[in-house]
Amino acid sequence: MLPSAACLLPLLLVTGIGSSVPSPQALPQGCYIAEEAGEQTFRCSQAGLSALPSGIPNDTRKLYLDANQLESVPAGAFQHLPVLEELDLSHNLLVRLSGAAFQGLEDTLRHLDLSANQLASVPMAAFVGLQIQVNLSANPWRCDCALQEVLRQVRLAPGTGTGIVCGPGARPDLVGQEFLLLAREEELCGTGWGGTRRNTDVALLVTMGGWLTLVAAYLIHYVWQNQDKTRPPLKQAPVQLMHSEDSSNLSTVLC
Repeated sequence: MLPSAACLLPLLLVTGIGSSVPSPQALPQGCYIAEEAGEQTFRCSQAGLSALPSGIPNDTRKLYLDANQLESVPAGAFQHLPVLEELDLSHNLLVRLSGAAFQGLEDTLRHLDLSANQLASVPMAAFVGLQIQVNLSANPWRCDCALQEVLRQVRLAPGTGTGIVCGPGARPDLVGQEFLLLAREEELCGTGWGGTRRNTDVALLVTMGGWLTLVAAYLIHYVWQNQDKTRPPLKQAPVQLMHSEDSSNLSTVLC
């Protein structure tokens, strides 16, 4: 005897709903979903990932993608995670971040770990609007204006500041130096190799320009004077000598 339509309907609904729920087999190998301290957590640590994984639930609050082979973070990579609070991208091969890498996380993201990557510079735009605590240590930083601007936008995770060190791409005199110590002494947000050096060069050029102007003015004055000396003297009207008779008459008149 065939089951009635009334009996089949609940079965179809259950089958349909079940097919829409992602199964553990749909997750990338090495990734799993867990609840840690009462918060939805998605872990993909040491999973051999070379690209961001799919299937991350949109209610994820903590996302761990550390110890993989990620080389970049594209624009809007996490904007489908509206409640994400913590993001760990440490110990990857990141060499670049999009200026919109963390777009959509302005109101929620609080902790970001970018340590132990290959970042030489990051765009300031990537951190605009974020209220985060970030770990930037153990990267080969170029120690440029972009990094200085980023540190004005974010707070460093406690104890990580000493790990921000200038890498091989920095100025030769900065390689191996701690960036925070350097930033206190030198303004890097100028064109060229640093604002302070640029300002010094500009001041030197202005001073040299002033001296050159004075020298040019002196030379012009000197040449003009020499030209005056070499000009022929002006002809003077001849002076007529008075005869003695006229002189006597003039003496009489004066008396």
